[in-house]
Amino acid sequence: MGYLSQLEPVDGRRRIRVDNPVDGSEVLTFSVANADDVREMVERARNAQKSWGRTSVADRVKKMQAALAILVKEHETFIERLTAETGRAPLDTLMIEIYAACDSMNYYSGRAGKVLADRTVGLHLMRHKKAKIITRPLGVVAVISPWNGPFVLSINPTIQAVLAGNAVIVKPSEVTPTAGLLVEELFRRAGFPEHLVQVALGDGETGAALLESGVQKVSFTGSVRTGRKVGEICGRNLVPFTLELGGKDAMLVCGDADLDRAAAGALFGGMMNSGQFCSAVERVFVEKSVAASFIGRLVAKASELELGRDLGPFIFEPQADTVRRHIDSAIEAGARVLIGGTVVEDRGRGRYMGPTVVTDIPDDADLMKEETFGPVLAVRVVEDIREAIKLANDNQYGLGASVWSRDPKKAEAIARVLEAGAVTINETALTYGALELPFGGVKASGVGRVNGADGLLNFSQQLPIIADRLGNKEEPVWYPYTPDKFENLQKGLKYMFGTPLRYVLR
Repeated sequence: MGYLSQLEPVDGRRRIRVDNPVDGSEVLTFSVANADDVREMVERARNAQKSWGRTSVADRVKKMQAALAILVKEHETFIERLTAETGRAPLDTLMIEIYAACDSMNYYSGRAGKVLADRTVGLHLMRHKKAKIITRPLGVVAVISPWNGPFVLSINPTIQAVLAGNAVIVKPSEVTPTAGLLVEELFRRAGFPEHLVQVALGDGETGAALLESGVQKVSFTGSVRTGRKVGEICGRNLVPFTLELGGKDAMLVCGDADLDRAAAGALFGGMMNSGQFCSAVERVFVEKSVAASFIGRLVAKASELELGRDLGPFIFEPQADTVRRHIDSAIEAGARVLIGGTVVEDRGRGRYMGPTVVTDIPDDADLMKEETFGPVLAVRVVEDIREAIKLANDNQYGLGASVWSRDPKKAEAIARVLEAGAVTINETALTYGALELPFGGVKASGVGRVNGADGLLNFSQQLPIIADRLGNKEEPVWYPYTPDKFENLQKGLKYMFGTPLRYVLR
Protein backbone atom coordinates (compact mmCIF):
# COMPACT_ATOMS: atom_id res chain seq x y z
CA MET A 1 0.00 0.00 0.00
CA GLY A 2 1.29 3.49 -0.81
CA TYR A 3 0.01 6.87 -1.93
CA LEU A 4 3.06 7.51 -4.14
CA SER A 5 4.43 5.24 -6.84
CA GLN A 6 7.63 5.67 -8.85
CA LEU A 7 6.89 4.78 -12.48
CA GLU A 8 9.13 3.97 -15.41
CA PRO A 9 10.89 7.06 -16.81
CA VAL A 10 9.67 8.62 -20.04
CA ASP A 11 12.07 10.66 -22.21
CA GLY A 12 14.64 10.42 -19.45
CA ARG A 13 12.40 11.95 -16.80
CA ARG A 14 11.25 10.09 -13.73
CA ARG A 15 7.52 9.88 -13.22
CA ILE A 16 5.49 9.80 -10.02
CA ARG A 17 1.91 8.66 -9.57
CA VAL A 18 -0.14 10.12 -6.72
CA ASP A 19 -3.13 8.16 -5.41
CA ASN A 20 -6.11 9.22 -3.33
CA PRO A 21 -5.34 8.32 0.33
CA VAL A 22 -8.92 7.17 0.87
CA ASP A 23 -9.76 4.88 -2.04
CA GLY A 24 -6.47 4.41 -3.90
CA SER A 25 -7.71 5.94 -7.14
CA GLU A 26 -5.20 7.82 -9.28
CA VAL A 27 -5.12 11.56 -8.67
CA LEU A 28 -2.23 12.60 -10.90
CA THR A 29 0.80 11.25 -12.71
CA PHE A 30 3.56 13.73 -13.49
CA SER A 31 7.12 13.92 -14.72
CA VAL A 32 9.76 15.18 -12.32
CA ALA A 33 11.21 18.52 -13.43
CA ASN A 34 15.00 18.38 -13.69
CA ALA A 35 17.63 21.11 -13.44
CA ASP A 36 17.27 22.11 -17.10
CA ASP A 37 13.50 22.38 -16.75
CA VAL A 38 13.88 24.56 -13.68
CA ARG A 39 16.42 26.88 -15.31
CA GLU A 40 14.05 27.42 -18.23
CA MET A 41 11.20 28.18 -15.85
CA VAL A 42 13.29 30.72 -13.96
CA GLU A 43 14.27 32.42 -17.20
CA ARG A 44 10.64 32.66 -18.30
CA ALA A 45 9.68 33.96 -14.87
CA ARG A 46 12.44 36.57 -14.99
CA ASN A 47 11.20 37.86 -18.34
CA ALA A 48 7.61 38.01 -17.12
CA GLN A 49 8.63 39.81 -13.94
CA LYS A 50 10.35 42.66 -15.74
CA SER A 51 7.10 44.09 -17.04
CA TRP A 52 5.05 43.00 -14.02
CA GLY A 53 7.41 44.82 -11.66
CA ARG A 54 6.68 48.07 -13.51
CA THR A 55 2.90 47.80 -13.12
CA SER A 56 1.17 49.85 -10.45
CA VAL A 57 0.15 48.23 -7.20
CA ALA A 58 -3.44 49.18 -8.04
CA ASP A 59 -3.30 47.10 -11.23
CA ARG A 60 -1.81 44.15 -9.34
CA VAL A 61 -4.61 44.39 -6.80
CA LYS A 62 -7.27 44.31 -9.54
CA LYS A 63 -5.94 41.02 -10.82
CA MET A 64 -5.72 39.63 -7.30
CA GLN A 65 -9.36 40.52 -6.78
CA ALA A 66 -10.18 38.65 -9.99
CA ALA A 67 -8.41 35.59 -8.59
CA LEU A 68 -10.37 35.93 -5.36
CA ALA A 69 -13.65 36.06 -7.28
CA ILE A 70 -12.78 32.85 -9.11
CA LEU A 71 -11.85 31.04 -5.91
CA VAL A 72 -15.02 32.11 -4.12
CA LYS A 73 -17.23 31.13 -7.05
CA GLU A 74 -15.54 27.77 -7.66
CA HIS A 75 -14.51 26.89 -4.11
CA GLU A 76 -16.38 23.58 -4.19
CA THR A 77 -14.32 22.43 -7.17
CA PHE A 78 -11.13 23.42 -5.36
CA ILE A 79 -12.26 21.55 -2.25
CA GLU A 80 -13.04 18.46 -4.30
CA ARG A 81 -9.64 18.43 -6.01
CA LEU A 82 -7.70 19.14 -2.83
CA THR A 83 -9.65 16.58 -0.82
CA ALA A 84 -9.00 13.92 -3.45
CA GLU A 85 -5.30 14.54 -2.98
CA THR A 86 -5.22 14.78 0.83
CA GLY A 87 -8.20 12.65 1.89
CA ARG A 88 -8.94 15.09 4.69
CA ALA A 89 -12.37 16.07 5.96
CA PRO A 90 -13.93 18.60 3.54
CA LEU A 91 -14.49 21.04 6.40
CA ASP A 92 -10.75 20.99 7.12
CA THR A 93 -10.05 21.79 3.46
CA LEU A 94 -12.61 24.61 3.44
CA MET A 95 -11.27 26.12 6.64
CA ILE A 96 -7.53 25.54 6.35
CA GLU A 97 -7.07 25.99 2.62
CA ILE A 98 -9.92 27.89 0.92
CA TYR A 99 -11.11 30.23 3.64
CA ALA A 100 -7.53 31.13 4.56
CA ALA A 101 -6.53 31.69 0.91
CA CYS A 102 -9.51 33.98 0.27
CA ASP A 103 -8.75 35.94 3.41
CA SER A 104 -5.11 36.35 2.37
CA MET A 105 -6.00 37.61 -1.11
CA ASN A 106 -8.55 40.05 0.29
CA TYR A 107 -6.40 41.24 3.20
CA TYR A 108 -3.24 41.96 1.21
CA SER A 109 -5.23 43.48 -1.65
CA GLY A 110 -6.57 46.03 0.81
CA ARG A 111 -3.19 46.86 2.32
CA ALA A 112 -0.67 46.48 -0.48
CA GLY A 113 -1.11 50.06 -1.74
CA LYS A 114 -0.28 51.59 1.63
CA VAL A 115 2.46 49.17 2.68
CA LEU A 116 4.31 49.30 -0.64
CA ALA A 117 3.95 53.06 -1.22
CA ASP A 118 6.95 55.37 -1.17
CA ARG A 119 7.53 56.73 2.33
CA THR A 120 9.03 60.11 3.18
CA VAL A 121 11.33 59.88 6.19
CA GLY A 122 12.45 62.76 8.35
CA LEU A 123 16.13 62.51 9.27
CA HIS A 124 16.85 63.29 12.91
CA LEU A 125 20.37 64.67 12.39
CA MET A 126 20.75 65.50 8.72
CA ARG A 127 17.77 67.82 8.61
CA HIS A 128 19.24 69.64 5.66
CA LYS A 129 18.64 66.49 3.59
CA LYS A 130 15.44 64.91 2.36
CA ALA A 131 14.89 61.16 2.36
CA LYS A 132 12.39 58.60 1.21
CA ILE A 133 12.14 54.82 1.09
CA ILE A 134 10.84 53.12 -2.01
CA THR A 135 9.97 49.45 -2.29
CA ARG A 136 10.83 47.51 -5.39
CA PRO A 137 10.50 43.82 -6.27
CA LEU A 138 13.23 41.29 -5.62
CA GLY A 139 12.71 39.41 -8.90
CA VAL A 140 11.92 35.69 -8.94
CA VAL A 141 10.79 34.04 -5.71
CA ALA A 142 10.82 30.31 -5.00
CA VAL A 143 7.96 29.05 -2.82
CA ILE A 144 8.61 25.52 -1.58
CA SER A 145 5.56 24.12 0.20
CA PRO A 146 4.74 20.96 2.22
CA TRP A 147 2.01 18.35 1.97
CA ASN A 148 0.02 19.10 5.11
CA GLY A 149 -1.50 22.45 4.04
CA PRO A 150 -0.43 22.34 0.42
CA PHE A 151 -2.70 24.97 -1.10
CA VAL A 152 -2.65 27.73 1.51
CA LEU A 153 1.07 27.32 2.22
CA SER A 154 1.70 27.68 -1.52
CA ILE A 155 -0.68 30.52 -2.25
CA ASN A 156 -0.24 32.72 0.82
CA PRO A 157 3.44 33.58 0.17
CA THR A 158 2.68 33.72 -3.56
CA ILE A 159 0.00 36.36 -2.97
CA GLN A 160 2.41 38.52 -1.01
CA ALA A 161 5.28 38.06 -3.46
CA VAL A 162 3.15 38.81 -6.55
CA LEU A 163 1.55 41.91 -5.05
CA ALA A 164 5.07 43.12 -4.27
CA GLY A 165 5.86 42.81 -7.99
CA ASN A 166 7.70 39.51 -8.11
CA ALA A 167 7.37 36.38 -10.22
CA VAL A 168 6.92 33.10 -8.35
CA ILE A 169 7.82 29.49 -8.95
CA VAL A 170 5.88 27.17 -6.66
CA LYS A 171 7.46 23.83 -5.89
CA PRO A 172 4.80 21.78 -4.05
CA SER A 173 5.49 18.53 -2.27
CA GLU A 174 5.46 15.53 -4.58
CA VAL A 175 2.78 14.13 -2.23
CA THR A 176 0.36 16.97 -3.06
CA PRO A 177 1.18 18.31 -6.55
CA THR A 178 -2.43 19.28 -7.36
CA ALA A 179 -2.24 22.12 -4.86
CA GLY A 180 0.59 23.72 -6.82
CA LEU A 181 -1.21 23.24 -10.11
CA LEU A 182 -4.29 24.93 -8.68
CA VAL A 183 -2.24 27.99 -7.69
CA GLU A 184 -0.79 28.27 -11.20
CA GLU A 185 -4.20 27.76 -12.83
CA LEU A 186 -5.88 30.34 -10.58
CA PHE A 187 -3.38 33.10 -11.36
CA ARG A 188 -3.43 32.34 -15.06
CA ARG A 189 -7.22 32.40 -15.24
CA ALA A 190 -7.31 35.67 -13.31
CA GLY A 191 -5.32 37.35 -16.08
CA PHE A 192 -1.87 37.53 -14.56
CA PRO A 193 0.93 37.59 -17.16
CA GLU A 194 1.99 34.27 -18.65
CA HIS A 195 4.80 32.59 -16.72
CA LEU A 196 4.52 35.02 -13.81
CA VAL A 197 3.36 32.19 -11.54
CA GLN A 198 4.57 28.71 -12.48
CA VAL A 199 4.61 25.34 -10.78
CA ALA A 200 7.63 23.03 -10.76
CA LEU A 201 6.42 19.48 -10.12
CA GLY A 202 8.93 17.11 -8.65
CA ASP A 203 10.65 15.85 -5.54
CA GLY A 204 13.92 16.65 -3.79
CA GLU A 205 15.81 16.75 -7.09
CA THR A 206 13.55 19.53 -8.33
CA GLY A 207 13.73 21.45 -5.09
CA ALA A 208 17.53 21.30 -5.07
CA ALA A 209 17.65 22.57 -8.65
CA LEU A 210 15.35 25.46 -7.77
CA LEU A 211 17.57 26.51 -4.88
CA GLU A 212 20.57 26.65 -7.22
CA SER A 213 18.72 28.36 -10.09
CA GLY A 214 19.48 31.98 -9.29
CA VAL A 215 16.18 32.98 -7.65
CA GLN A 216 16.21 36.13 -5.52
CA LYS A 217 14.29 34.81 -2.50
CA VAL A 218 13.28 31.43 -1.06
CA SER A 219 10.19 30.88 1.06
CA PHE A 220 10.32 27.35 2.50
CA THR A 221 7.84 25.50 4.66
CA GLY A 222 8.71 21.97 5.74
CA SER A 223 10.75 19.83 8.06
CA VAL A 224 13.69 20.95 10.19
CA ARG A 225 15.99 18.48 8.43
CA THR A 226 15.22 19.84 4.97
CA GLY A 227 15.07 23.40 6.26
CA ARG A 228 18.67 23.18 7.45
CA LYS A 229 19.74 22.13 3.96
CA VAL A 230 17.76 24.99 2.41
CA GLY A 231 19.39 27.47 4.78
CA GLU A 232 22.87 26.15 4.00
CA ILE A 233 22.38 26.46 0.25
CA CYS A 234 20.81 29.91 0.49
CA GLY A 235 23.61 31.05 2.78
CA ARG A 236 26.23 29.86 0.34
CA ASN A 237 24.46 31.60 -2.55
CA LEU A 238 23.67 34.72 -0.48
CA VAL A 239 19.96 34.40 -1.22
CA PRO A 240 17.52 35.70 1.42
CA PHE A 241 15.15 33.10 2.82
CA THR A 242 12.44 32.37 5.35
CA LEU A 243 12.03 28.98 6.96
CA GLU A 244 8.76 27.80 8.49
CA LEU A 245 9.69 24.54 10.16
CA GLY A 246 8.32 22.09 12.69
CA GLY A 247 6.70 22.53 16.05
CA LYS A 248 5.91 20.75 19.29
CA ASP A 249 3.41 23.24 20.61
CA ALA A 250 2.73 23.24 24.32
CA MET A 251 -0.60 23.92 25.97
CA LEU A 252 -0.51 25.02 29.62
CA VAL A 253 -3.72 24.43 31.59
CA CYS A 254 -3.83 26.34 34.86
CA GLY A 255 -5.86 25.25 37.86
CA ASP A 256 -8.28 28.13 37.34
CA ALA A 257 -8.94 27.39 33.65
CA ASP A 258 -12.38 26.83 32.15
CA LEU A 259 -11.86 23.08 31.80
CA ASP A 260 -14.66 22.52 29.30
CA ARG A 261 -13.25 25.17 26.96
CA ALA A 262 -9.69 23.97 27.56
CA ALA A 263 -10.56 20.36 26.74
CA ALA A 264 -12.42 21.40 23.60
CA GLY A 265 -9.52 23.65 22.60
CA ALA A 266 -6.97 20.90 23.16
CA LEU A 267 -8.99 18.52 21.02
CA PHE A 268 -9.40 20.96 18.14
CA GLY A 269 -5.83 22.20 18.39
CA GLY A 270 -4.47 18.68 18.38
CA MET A 271 -6.80 16.94 15.94
CA MET A 272 -7.53 19.48 13.20
CA ASN A 273 -6.23 18.11 9.90
CA SER A 274 -5.60 14.89 11.88
CA GLY A 275 -2.85 16.70 13.76
CA GLN A 276 -0.91 17.29 10.56
CA PHE A 277 -0.03 20.95 10.92
CA CYS A 278 2.99 22.65 12.40
CA SER A 279 1.07 24.63 15.03
CA ALA A 280 -0.86 21.64 16.34
CA VAL A 281 -1.07 21.17 20.09
CA GLU A 282 1.16 18.17 20.81
CA ARG A 283 2.01 18.56 24.50
CA VAL A 284 -0.51 19.41 27.22
CA PHE A 285 0.74 20.40 30.67
CA VAL A 286 -2.08 20.46 33.21
CA GLU A 287 -1.86 21.36 36.88
CA LYS A 288 -2.36 18.41 39.20
CA SER A 289 -5.29 20.01 41.03
CA VAL A 290 -7.51 19.79 37.93
CA ALA A 291 -5.77 17.05 35.94
CA ALA A 292 -8.30 14.27 36.49
CA SER A 293 -11.24 16.50 35.64
CA PHE A 294 -9.53 17.93 32.54
CA ILE A 295 -8.41 14.53 31.24
CA GLY A 296 -11.87 13.07 31.78
CA ARG A 297 -13.44 15.84 29.73
CA LEU A 298 -10.77 15.50 27.04
CA VAL A 299 -11.25 11.76 26.60
CA ALA A 300 -15.05 12.11 26.58
CA LYS A 301 -14.92 14.75 23.85
CA ALA A 302 -12.38 12.71 21.85
CA SER A 303 -14.70 9.70 21.87
CA GLU A 304 -17.29 11.72 19.91
CA LEU A 305 -15.05 12.18 16.86
CA GLU A 306 -15.43 9.91 13.84
CA LEU A 307 -12.93 8.75 11.27
CA GLY A 308 -13.79 10.03 7.82
CA ARG A 309 -16.18 12.70 9.08
CA ASP A 310 -13.91 14.55 11.51
CA LEU A 311 -10.50 13.00 10.92
CA GLY A 312 -9.09 12.10 7.54
CA PRO A 313 -6.25 9.69 6.82
CA PHE A 314 -2.55 10.40 7.02
CA ILE A 315 -1.88 12.55 3.95
CA PHE A 316 1.63 11.11 3.67
CA GLU A 317 1.44 7.39 4.31
CA PRO A 318 4.84 6.94 6.08
CA GLN A 319 3.80 9.51 8.67
CA ALA A 320 1.58 6.84 10.23
CA ASP A 321 4.69 4.82 11.04
CA THR A 322 6.36 7.79 12.72
CA VAL A 323 3.32 8.42 14.91
CA ARG A 324 2.99 4.76 15.79
CA ARG A 325 6.69 4.56 16.68
CA HIS A 326 6.40 7.52 19.04
CA ILE A 327 3.41 5.93 20.79
CA ASP A 328 4.98 2.46 21.02
CA SER A 329 8.22 3.74 22.50
CA ALA A 330 6.27 5.77 25.05
CA ILE A 331 4.23 2.71 26.02
CA GLU A 332 7.40 0.69 26.47
CA ALA A 333 8.61 3.38 28.87
CA GLY A 334 5.43 3.21 30.96
CA ALA A 335 2.97 5.54 29.22
CA ARG A 336 -0.77 4.82 29.12
CA VAL A 337 -3.00 5.28 26.07
CA LEU A 338 -6.39 6.50 27.28
CA ILE A 339 -8.06 6.46 23.86
CA GLY A 340 -7.01 5.73 20.28
CA GLY A 341 -3.43 4.94 19.37
CA THR A 342 -4.16 2.34 16.69
CA VAL A 343 -3.47 2.75 12.99
CA VAL A 344 -6.59 1.67 11.09
CA GLU A 345 -5.94 0.33 7.60
CA ASP A 346 -9.24 -1.26 6.62
CA ARG A 347 -10.92 1.85 5.17
CA GLY A 348 -10.15 1.57 1.48
CA ARG A 349 -6.43 2.14 1.06
CA GLY A 350 -6.07 4.89 3.62
CA ARG A 351 -4.25 4.74 6.93
CA TYR A 352 -6.13 6.44 9.76
CA MET A 353 -5.74 7.00 13.46
CA GLY A 354 -8.52 8.02 15.76
CA PRO A 355 -8.10 10.82 18.31
CA THR A 356 -5.43 9.66 20.71
CA VAL A 357 -4.69 10.76 24.27
CA VAL A 358 -1.58 9.46 26.04
CA THR A 359 -0.46 10.17 29.61
CA ASP A 360 2.21 9.10 32.12
CA ILE A 361 4.86 9.72 29.48
CA PRO A 362 8.53 10.06 30.48
CA ASP A 363 9.87 13.52 29.74
CA ASP A 364 12.65 12.15 27.52
CA ALA A 365 10.31 10.10 25.30
CA ASP A 366 10.07 11.00 21.60
CA LEU A 367 6.38 11.65 22.16
CA MET A 368 7.37 14.58 24.39
CA LYS A 369 10.49 15.70 22.51
CA GLU A 370 10.03 15.13 18.76
CA GLU A 371 7.38 16.42 16.38
CA THR A 372 4.76 13.67 16.14
CA PHE A 373 2.53 15.26 13.47
CA GLY A 374 -0.52 13.13 14.03
CA PRO A 375 -3.81 13.09 16.00
CA VAL A 376 -2.07 12.58 19.34
CA LEU A 377 -2.16 14.63 22.54
CA ALA A 378 0.59 13.88 25.06
CA VAL A 379 -0.76 14.93 28.48
CA ARG A 380 1.68 15.62 31.30
CA VAL A 381 0.44 16.31 34.83
CA VAL A 382 2.53 18.96 36.65
CA GLU A 383 2.66 20.10 40.26
CA ASP A 384 2.34 23.76 39.40
CA ILE A 385 2.56 26.19 36.51
CA ARG A 386 6.27 26.83 37.12
CA GLU A 387 6.98 23.22 36.30
CA ALA A 388 4.76 23.51 33.22
CA ILE A 389 6.73 26.52 31.96
CA LYS A 390 10.06 24.76 32.53
CA LEU A 391 8.96 21.62 30.67
CA ALA A 392 7.28 23.58 27.87
CA ASN A 393 10.50 25.51 27.21
CA ASP A 394 12.69 22.42 27.45
CA ASN A 395 12.34 21.53 23.79
CA GLN A 396 14.20 22.18 20.54
CA TYR A 397 11.06 23.61 18.95
CA GLY A 398 9.47 26.98 19.59
CA LEU A 399 6.66 27.67 17.16
CA GLY A 400 3.49 28.24 19.16
CA ALA A 401 2.06 27.76 22.63
CA SER A 402 -1.17 28.44 24.48
CA VAL A 403 -2.11 29.36 28.06
CA TRP A 404 -5.47 28.56 29.60
CA SER A 405 -6.59 30.51 32.65
CA ARG A 406 -9.48 32.68 33.81
CA ASP A 407 -6.97 35.25 35.07
CA PRO A 408 -5.90 37.44 32.09
CA LYS A 409 -2.93 39.02 33.89
CA LYS A 410 -1.56 35.68 35.03
CA ALA A 411 -2.05 34.18 31.58
CA GLU A 412 -0.16 37.04 29.91
CA ALA A 413 2.64 36.81 32.45
CA ILE A 414 3.03 33.13 31.57
CA ALA A 415 2.87 33.89 27.85
CA ARG A 416 5.72 36.39 28.17
CA VAL A 417 8.19 33.75 29.39
CA LEU A 418 7.31 30.96 26.96
CA GLU A 419 9.91 30.29 24.27
CA ALA A 420 7.62 30.42 21.27
CA GLY A 421 7.05 32.43 18.12
CA ALA A 422 3.46 33.16 19.15
CA VAL A 423 1.25 32.50 22.16
CA THR A 424 -2.53 32.38 22.42
CA ILE A 425 -4.57 32.71 25.58
CA ASN A 426 -7.67 30.53 25.91
CA GLU A 427 -7.40 29.98 22.15
CA THR A 428 -5.61 27.61 19.83
CA ALA A 429 -4.69 27.13 16.16
CA LEU A 430 -5.09 30.83 15.35
CA THR A 431 -1.64 32.27 14.80
CA TYR A 432 -1.13 31.62 11.07
CA GLY A 433 -4.60 32.92 10.27
CA ALA A 434 -4.10 36.25 12.08
CA LEU A 435 -2.69 38.04 9.04
CA GLU A 436 -1.96 41.27 10.89
CA LEU A 437 0.64 39.48 13.02
CA PRO A 438 4.09 38.13 12.12
CA PHE A 439 4.17 34.33 12.05
CA GLY A 440 7.25 32.21 12.61
CA GLY A 441 9.19 30.29 15.18
CA VAL A 442 12.22 30.44 17.43
CA LYS A 443 14.91 27.82 17.98
CA ALA A 444 14.49 24.93 15.50
CA SER A 445 11.04 26.09 14.41
CA GLY A 446 12.26 28.51 11.82
CA VAL A 447 14.02 31.64 10.63
CA GLY A 448 12.26 34.86 9.66
CA ARG A 449 8.61 35.81 9.69
CA VAL A 450 5.70 35.78 7.26
CA ASN A 451 2.39 37.69 7.28
CA GLY A 452 1.72 41.16 8.60
CA ALA A 453 3.11 44.25 6.88
CA ASP A 454 6.47 42.50 6.92
CA GLY A 455 4.99 39.78 4.73
CA LEU A 456 4.87 42.21 1.82
CA LEU A 457 8.04 44.07 2.70
CA ASN A 458 10.01 40.84 3.05
CA PHE A 459 9.34 40.19 -0.64
CA SER A 460 10.64 43.66 -1.51
CA GLN A 461 13.84 45.61 -1.48
CA GLN A 462 13.46 48.72 0.62
CA LEU A 463 15.60 51.30 -1.16
CA PRO A 464 16.48 54.50 0.74
CA ILE A 465 17.04 57.61 -1.38
CA ILE A 466 18.69 60.66 0.21
CA ALA A 467 18.89 63.98 -1.63
CA ASP A 468 20.46 67.35 -0.85
CA ARG A 469 17.92 69.97 0.12
CA LEU A 470 19.96 73.22 0.24
CA GLY A 471 22.01 73.19 -2.98
CA ASN A 472 25.32 74.23 -1.41
CA LYS A 473 28.44 73.82 -3.51
CA GLU A 474 30.03 71.47 -0.96
CA GLU A 475 29.54 69.94 2.46
CA PRO A 476 31.42 71.13 5.58
CA VAL A 477 33.24 67.79 6.00
CA TRP A 478 34.27 67.21 2.40
CA TYR A 479 37.93 67.22 1.40
CA PRO A 480 40.37 68.70 2.04
CA TYR A 481 40.54 67.95 5.78
CA THR A 482 41.74 70.98 7.77
CA PRO A 483 42.28 71.80 11.45
CA ASP A 484 39.30 74.18 11.29
CA LYS A 485 37.00 71.42 10.05
CA PHE A 486 38.18 69.14 12.85
CA GLU A 487 37.59 71.86 15.45
CA ASN A 488 34.15 72.73 14.10
CA LEU A 489 33.10 69.07 14.11
CA GLN A 490 34.38 68.74 17.66
CA LYS A 491 32.36 71.77 18.79
CA GLY A 492 29.30 70.34 17.08
CA LEU A 493 29.76 67.02 18.87
CA LYS A 494 29.84 68.70 22.29
CA TYR A 495 26.91 70.99 21.51
CA MET A 496 24.59 68.43 19.95
CA PHE A 497 25.22 65.52 22.29
CA GLY A 498 26.59 67.15 25.44
CA THR A 499 23.70 69.54 26.01
CA PRO A 500 19.90 69.16 26.25
CA LEU A 501 19.82 69.59 22.47
CA ARG A 502 20.39 65.84 22.26
CA TYR A 503 16.77 65.29 23.31
CA VAL A 504 15.59 67.34 20.32
CA LEU A 505 17.81 65.40 17.93
CA ARG A 506 16.37 61.98 18.76
